[in-house]
Amino acid sequence: MGCEEDGTGLTIWPRLGFMGRDCKGRGMKRSSRGQVDPFIVMDVMEEARGLEAAGRSIIHMEVGQPGTPAPKAARDAVARALERPLGYTVALGLPDLRRGIAGLYQRWYGVDLNPDRVVVTAGSSSAFLLAFSALFDAGDKVGLGEPGYPSYRQILRALSLQPVGIPTRVENRLQPVPSDLDGVDMQGLIVASPGNPTGTMLSHDALKALMDHAAARDISFVSDEIYHGLHYGDRAVSALEISDEAYVINSFSKYFSMTGWRLGWMVVPEDHIRTVERLAQNMFICPPHISQIAALGALDSIDELEANRAVYAENRRLMLEGLPKAGFTKIAPPDGAFYVYADVSDLTENSLDLARDILHGAGVAVTPGMDFDPVRGGQTLRFSYARATADIVEGLERLRAFMTGR
Repeated sequence: MGCEEDGTGLTIWPRLGFMGRDCKGRGMKRSSRGQVDPFIVMDVMEEARGLEAAGRSIIHMEVGQPGTPAPKAARDAVARALERPLGYTVALGLPDLRRGIAGLYQRWYGVDLNPDRVVVTAGSSSAFLLAFSALFDAGDKVGLGEPGYPSYRQILRALSLQPVGIPTRVENRLQPVPSDLDGVDMQGLIVASPGNPTGTMLSHDALKALMDHAAARDISFVSDEIYHGLHYGDRAVSALEISDEAYVINSFSKYFSMTGWRLGWMVVPEDHIRTVERLAQNMFICPPHISQIAALGALDSIDELEANRAVYAENRRLMLEGLPKAGFTKIAPPDGAFYVYADVSDLTENSLDLARDILHGAGVAVTPGMDFDPVRGGQTLRFSYARATADIVEGLERLRAFMTGR
């Protein structure tokens, strides 16, 4: 059997269960910066997969993964491309794709973007690696709102950077505001709108206030916009509508339904292009060629993608109606993305245990909040509504039956 550390000298075995002793002293030395925390949602997904392999029916509300395939035009483009060699591309990505992404900014935001500033990456995770490597030196401190995407924290640690958690408040829609940053020593700031796990968004004025605060203090600003396109009222605002002095990160995973294709992009200031290009050449050589071809087809699949968004909108309506019937009444306003973040402090002091009870008792996989907020996450759960509507209806009924009988 294997031995997995959780970064505290303990092991998680099995993934969501017994906490045991670690395996120090075995094999080669491991770096301290490599001892990042587990990504709990992936552990939940693995435990759910094990139950499915044993014959259980599981409704997946744990992972932010669309239930729809890549757009047909993307799949057709790949089928045609497989008839020819697919070697390396240039490190920053296919020029046609970079131009297509620049066109997306004109279409969505009215921003005239120089395609040279677009850097195609192997998913947004690679974009974060490149961004953090280009912007920060070892030991620098980078602020991030909590609750927030857990991999920010772990990637920063793996690069010998120091994540600085910034607790956000319900009255501010669980998004940071400038007053939260006063007195916080940091060289960088990451924001996400729509956010993961909350789905809440920053208005133009709120985003500008954060960017102005960062600029006044010479803090590098990183805007995570991977859920743009997935909104259910006013659209999301891009940092590029406010200033060119930011790193903007996006992905084909969410709106474009291409999670497993591992393709993302970022937009960088013009005087950072060559720095990022050198890093990309050495760290990744290039993004996956076949995925870039698929992305070219996806960019023009507007009708299909908007039909997907209509499904998410209906799923969101069902969640806002059904979760309170299951006892989950304290939720963040889900402006975008495909998540509902619930305060379950009236139900449990340990969301990990509650998530495991729900998985085994109701056959519904949900994510405990410790992934997103290491301090307050023991009292929160995240629900994803990215799957088919029939799954959402069934999952909500299972949750209602389980929680009312609990």
